[in-house]
Amino acid sequence: MDRLPFGIRQLDTTIGGGAPPGSVVLLSGEPGAGAREFIYTSTVMNGLSTSDPELFELYYGAESHKGPEVHYVSFTAEEQQVTREISLTMDEEVVEAGLDDVTFHDLSPEYFRLSPVPREWYAGRAATIDDLGTTRNRQSVAEALGDVLTSHAADNLVVIDSLTDLITASEEQIAWRDITVLMKGLSQAAYQWGGLILAHVNKEALEETKHGQLADAADGTLLFEWESGGSSRVRTMVVKQFRGVLSRLEEDDVVRFETEIGDAGFDVSDVRKIR
Repeated sequence: MDRLPFGIRQLDTTIGGGAPPGSVVLLSGEPGAGAREFIYTSTVMNGLSTSDPELFELYYGAESHKGPEVHYVSFTAEEQQVTREISLTMDEEVVEAGLDDVTFHDLSPEYFRLSPVPREWYAGRAATIDDLGTTRNRQSVAEALGDVLTSHAADNLVVIDSLTDLITASEEQIAWRDITVLMKGLSQAAYQWGGLILAHVNKEALEETKHGQLADAADGTLLFEWESGGSSRVRTMVVKQFRGVLSRLEEDDVVRFETEIGDAGFDVSDVRKIR
């Protein structure tokens, strides 16, 4: 496959079908500006392309394609919580059908294991033995994430929700240096895997230097911002850098998209070049 679709209709059309295989894309933004809606839409629409081709064509506006497997990784929320959140963003019929073909990975046992959170709050929410037969609750959260990616990332779409959880975790769980090394290693491995990895982060949780380090380790960075114009605010998405994609956007260094959120989730409503 030459491109792996994001599942964002107008964006995929604008950049020639999606992201190059083997891409790690950082989705960074201000709260409510659209980054989380982007990953929800990408998850549901790619799942919908295989679970319900007719519904996919209706909402995406193109014939269904054989999309990648979709794997959704969460550090602090179980599948039901994520599903409920997505249902508040998109049409319920689309969410229900799209998530049928999505595999969820709840890493909350590993994430909370060394925290002050009482074990009974999270221990019953996920199996303690993973599909490789190892005892999951003895792993670190980084090791558990690595196992999921190694097992499922090849040729597939993996959504990581979210790097913010790793960044705000205690040093006993994962240090900042380990996060940057993990991102660099992930970028190298993703090239071999040939899939697409979307990693969400709340920009306000990061110092500018640390945000730059994450962006440098990724193949692409999409920045979601609020922009004020007169008496209203609009959501925008800026392509800060994206190897193999920016050249298709009329060779501009940065392109700003005006965005909207509707029944089909996140989409692009207009394109503006920044010179």
